[in-house]
Amino acid sequence: MLLSFKKIILSIIILSILSGYGFCRVVYADSNVNESKIGMIVDEFNGVKVYYNGDINHVSGRNVAKDGYNLGLKYQCVEFIKRYYYERFNHKMPDSYGHANDFFDDSIKDGSLNPRRNLLQFHNGSSTKPQVDDIIVLGWSKYGHVAIISEVTDNNIEIIQQNPGPTASSRATFPLIYKDGLWTIDAYRVLGYLRKR
Repeated sequence: MLLSFKKIILSIIILSILSGYGFCRVVYADSNVNESKIGMIVDEFNGVKVYYNGDINHVSGRNVAKDGYNLGLKYQCVEFIKRYYYERFNHKMPDSYGHANDFFDDSIKDGSLNPRRNLLQFHNGSSTKPQVDDIIVLGWSKYGHVAIISEVTDNNIEIIQQNPGPTASSRATFPLIYKDGLWTIDAYRVLGYLRKR
């Protein structure tokens, strides 16, 4: 009897997985993703490529470095910034998982170490000016968004991003304001930025 109970449980699990897979395939097939373009190079910064992902919810599997380090889900925004830091700085984050909004910890004091990422963390409105190569963290949605700061002037920053949506550009520019000794990136829900020590 115990053996047949295990078989029933196993059958239920398999059917759940298969029906979930079918549901994902239906959602994927109905989306506006141009399947033939997914994974195509759309931009590059400091030798690190940015890939087209189509719909922001599309996932093409997990990207893992040759040494087994988890880079993230292809071709989501998190995968780009982790691959950028891995390729450019040989940086591995102690916590290699999480959504974009998990990269910023509001409880960490401005300019202090974020131990989950092993990076210095700065709040938006910091006395420390953003720099090229910083990871900007935005709380745009339930899961957030991350990008790399690719240019900084006294008045603007430019970001390079992966998976901004099917019609958005891989580059965007935001105003940078310096007032009362603090630097503020003037864009919707910028939480802050992270930097290699």
